[in-house]
Amino acid sequence: MPRSFLANRAPAALATWLAMSASAIVLPAPLLAAERTPFSVQDLIRLKRVSDPAISPDGRTVAFTVRETDLPANRGRTDLWSLDLTTKGAMPRRLTSHPENDGSAQWSSDGRYLYFLSSRDGSSQVWRLPTAGGEAQPVTKLPLEVGSFKLAPDNVKLAVSVEVFADCPDFACTAERLGSKPQASGTTYDRIFVRHWDTWDDKRLSRLFILTLQDGAVVGEPIPLTNSLDADVPSRPFGDATEYAFSPDSSTVAFNARIKGKSEPWSTNFDIYEVPAQGGEPRNLTADNPAWDAQPVYSPDGSALAWRSMKRAGFEADRFSIMLLDRNSGTRRALTETWDRSVDSMAFSTDGKVIYATTDQFGQHPLWSIETKSGKPTMLTGPGHVDGFSVGERDIVFALASLKSPAELYTVATKGGALRELPRINADAFARLSIGEPEQFTFAGANGETVYAYVVKPADYVAGKRYPVAFIVHGGPQVSFGNAWSYRWNPQTFAGAGFASVFVDFHGSPGYGQAFTDSISGDWGGKPLEDLQHGLTAALEKYSWLDGKRVCALGASYGGYMMNWMAGNWAAPFQCFVTHAGIFDSRAMGYSTEELWFDEWEHGGTPYETPAAYEKHNPVNHVGQWNKPMLVIHGQRDYRVPYSQSISAFTALQRRGVPSRLLIFPDENHWILKPANSVQWYEEVLKWLGQWTGAGPAAE
Repeated sequence: MPRSFLANRAPAALATWLAMSASAIVLPAPLLAAERTPFSVQDLIRLKRVSDPAISPDGRTVAFTVRETDLPANRGRTDLWSLDLTTKGAMPRRLTSHPENDGSAQWSSDGRYLYFLSSRDGSSQVWRLPTAGGEAQPVTKLPLEVGSFKLAPDNVKLAVSVEVFADCPDFACTAERLGSKPQASGTTYDRIFVRHWDTWDDKRLSRLFILTLQDGAVVGEPIPLTNSLDADVPSRPFGDATEYAFSPDSSTVAFNARIKGKSEPWSTNFDIYEVPAQGGEPRNLTADNPAWDAQPVYSPDGSALAWRSMKRAGFEADRFSIMLLDRNSGTRRALTETWDRSVDSMAFSTDGKVIYATTDQFGQHPLWSIETKSGKPTMLTGPGHVDGFSVGERDIVFALASLKSPAELYTVATKGGALRELPRINADAFARLSIGEPEQFTFAGANGETVYAYVVKPADYVAGKRYPVAFIVHGGPQVSFGNAWSYRWNPQTFAGAGFASVFVDFHGSPGYGQAFTDSISGDWGGKPLEDLQHGLTAALEKYSWLDGKRVCALGASYGGYMMNWMAGNWAAPFQCFVTHAGIFDSRAMGYSTEELWFDEWEHGGTPYETPAAYEKHNPVNHVGQWNKPMLVIHGQRDYRVPYSQSISAFTALQRRGVPSRLLIFPDENHWILKPANSVQWYEEVLKWLGQWTGAGPAAE
């Protein structure tokens, strides 16, 4: 890290940061370097994926989910694990082992049971596991799948989300309709958003219901909480139980929701609602804010309700501040209004005096404590990406990933101090692997502003050699490609194949202040392109082992757009391009994507209102300059960037006689998720890079 950045940190945070820089990326090394094997895509898909840590009420145990890859079935499967936090030398223990998925663990408030979602009976339902020992027991046996759940503090009420037809009076009605097979296959729609992410709208809504438990079984009828709203709760497709919460006395449920109507495709207006747990009309707490309000969290004594809040309607990358509502007086205040960071996940401390939260921060994603009185933030963790955390009275357990390691569990005391690394789930796998070393660097980008970037050495790096370069451009575009682990675009997989990687957090990336994030809107091909140009130049000048004559550029989504833009505006330094799910025609994209709010904010209006904005940096207008080999990749179930964009790009390349190749996945969406498809993706990409850069390092 640059000295100027470290010098501005508080002494305690700096000490933590430096301690983490030594512990977070050091891997077990019982084998000599020469005895290890380069990291490959096969290693990537076989790694165990740790997520969702949950501390027991007594703080002695953490439960968490581990995903393993079932190669014969070509899918991932999840189990529950636990770890004793108080016994020295304790090792993780598998709690469930079933061919189907178990996950989303939550402790009962008395610690006697661990509730979780499982599809072991062919349908996603809530189960529970006695912590004193014994077999898992089914809790719900609904005729429809449970999408998410949350157990109330009283251990009697269970909130579940279920997808139902709005006009159905009960679950059986929806189940019966889903099971019917009409002869005619046509579907009619009266409003857009007819498809979202990778699924066509089947007219169902995700709704919240309260189930009453007695001796671990559901009694009585479900109580609907959100039936009066034309809204999905939680939101789809990625919403989960973090979007609703019980009050500490179990009497009230808070949730976020966006009303559909006709405007859902161009609206980011989520509001926070409260509703009695026994049913009633939800009350909108944020009707005065037309922008995004999300993820309500009650303080432990129930006196306050916190949520994340944006200010600008229609802008999905606006800064999330923390709002605090005093439930007694009704007054509210913006806790982090003066802190130029966008809050991600958050949770109260057990005494309610602190809110713990994560944010992007100069290419990292640390955990912070924020005082509820003053709003003062203090960084608790250092380098790496905190993927999830759980707060106990004495300790916080969190999952930490980096460019050198997938997420593993750590603890830090709630009062701050040294971090403790827990036994690593993937220790044995990494002990035999050769990993590329990452390094962060900075340079002067567009407008002379400081821009952060990373370089990752090849796994077989030897001083005095020069290596081909994979110049990776992140998607989003308002996301950070920093010190984190990815199972889709992973620099270590390129490192294992003998490539160095360079990637830049160009203008538009979060973690550098909201003005930096805002600066890409309306300027997709401007400042970001300048940053990429300056960043590649800076990397080649700083690191002599990078071979500037053997560079290929690659990216997905916005990164794929940038490949198409660079092909017509900055192709000279590159031997080839790889564009995955890239935008080829910005104007056509504005009429065919599903989440219209994104394109309309980025271009200042609809394609018919601001056509010049869509054409300003439109790759289709520069196809006449395309002359570098390009691999084009897309998932056929991608409705965010429809695959016709890539078909068009491939047609342009073939028609111009440019060496090109098309890879289509009929069963994938915007991402490549299936293990076998991931292997094929990497094999095709690495073969393409090798074909146009030459295999292996060249003598300096």
